[in-house]
Amino acid sequence: MSYQDERNNQNDNNNEQTDYNSQEQHEEVEPKEVSEVPAASTNETNEWSSEQAATTEEQTESTFNQSTQNPPKKPKQNRWAMFLSSLAGGITVAIIGFILLLTDIIPVDQNQIMEQTNDSNETSNVIQTSTAGDSISSETLSKVGDAVVGISNVKTADLWSQSPSQSGGTGSGVIYKKADGKAYIVTNHHVVEGADSLEITLPNGETVDAQLLGSDELTDLAVLTIDGSNVDTVAELGTSSNLTVGQTAIAIGNPLGQKFAGSVTKGIVSGLNRSVEVDLNGDSVPDWTTEVIQTDAAINPGNSGGALVNDSGEVIGINSMKIALQSVEGIGFAIPIDEAKPVIEQLETNGEVSRPFIGISAIALSTVPERQIQETLQLGNDVRDGVVIAEVQPGSAAENAGLERYDVITKINDTEITSMMDLKEYLYSETKIGDKIQLTYYRKGEQQTTSLTLTEQQDQEQQQQPSNQ
Repeated sequence: MSYQDERNNQNDNNNEQTDYNSQEQHEEVEPKEVSEVPAASTNETNEWSSEQAATTEEQTESTFNQSTQNPPKKPKQNRWAMFLSSLAGGITVAIIGFILLLTDIIPVDQNQIMEQTNDSNETSNVIQTSTAGDSISSETLSKVGDAVVGISNVKTADLWSQSPSQSGGTGSGVIYKKADGKAYIVTNHHVVEGADSLEITLPNGETVDAQLLGSDELTDLAVLTIDGSNVDTVAELGTSSNLTVGQTAIAIGNPLGQKFAGSVTKGIVSGLNRSVEVDLNGDSVPDWTTEVIQTDAAINPGNSGGALVNDSGEVIGINSMKIALQSVEGIGFAIPIDEAKPVIEQLETNGEVSRPFIGISAIALSTVPERQIQETLQLGNDVRDGVVIAEVQPGSAAENAGLERYDVITKINDTEITSMMDLKEYLYSETKIGDKIQLTYYRKGEQQTTSLTLTEQQDQEQQQQPSNQ
């Protein structure tokens, strides 16, 4: 046999021995270490193979057979020695790697880090927003803050109370004008509603009495006056017509009462022209829809009536309400200042807001039982929407136009009416006192039309009843 043949047989024998040792090793260690063969076993196998190389071909074959049947036992390994050796090797690699990074021998890829950071901004163009002028000076903030006051709604105590008066709640207000020795304050209707008297807490802590000039439930606005001798700062009313989503919005008020008076929270204008339905009489039926500014600046109880200002310190809204749900955060609303200005002027001058008036009380046809629709109103299936007159006020425009109880109004000037809210919104936004309108209505199943001239409602109590118009 040639030397090359002996080498081949020798290699075959080595491979057989290695396969056996690998199988035995597999039975002793974890699966992730199956491919490892201990160094001691490999050396022993090589020594044994070298001794067999000096023998004859027959001895090699005989030895091969014997080795296959009776392989040598693998000496027991010192596992602690292997563990310590691996641990020392790992520590050594870590120290060397740290030294290399520290000395900049292995550079850190700064560009890759910046790329990952910038990836988070890729979706910022989903909506066009304004981020210009996102700062306000402390001087400007202090000036407008000095024009925001606290309002206490004081109610006369009943017979069983130990104190002569008690607080009916607190809110905020904005001093917007000073003239003829008086200071004028705008706030929310719901802040002053039901008050027997009103107290104003100035920024310096002084308390003065206030007089209510007028209040309007639909717009949730009210105007008060106080002695202006101790008032030095008046807020500047800006405009809400040029607001953009994303611009700075700052809410100033007295959350949770006078303890946190003058609190300032900063956010942005989150939305414009938001329509919010308002239930005025607590019957869970919307009576009015108001257009508001949405902001994420914190508006808490006591902030009502306070100022929402821009980064120039101009009042752009009167804080009014928030969505108070456990699952909702950062959704507050303010009355746009451009919507508030004409109301403020009327309340200051006349003590009330003059609106067109028909002179009826009505309910939505959708709330009437089907049996009454067929038997009393005698309507066919083609009439499903409208308002049913429940009462006609004596001497009103409705009475003069011939309207009666149970008439069903379906249109005003060709605009469909489905509820009292629709009727009020059309009259208050599309008409004025003295305008002539045409009504389409059904009486005992027959369609009819009539015309009437809108008048001014004189009775304030009637005006505050949502079902009346």
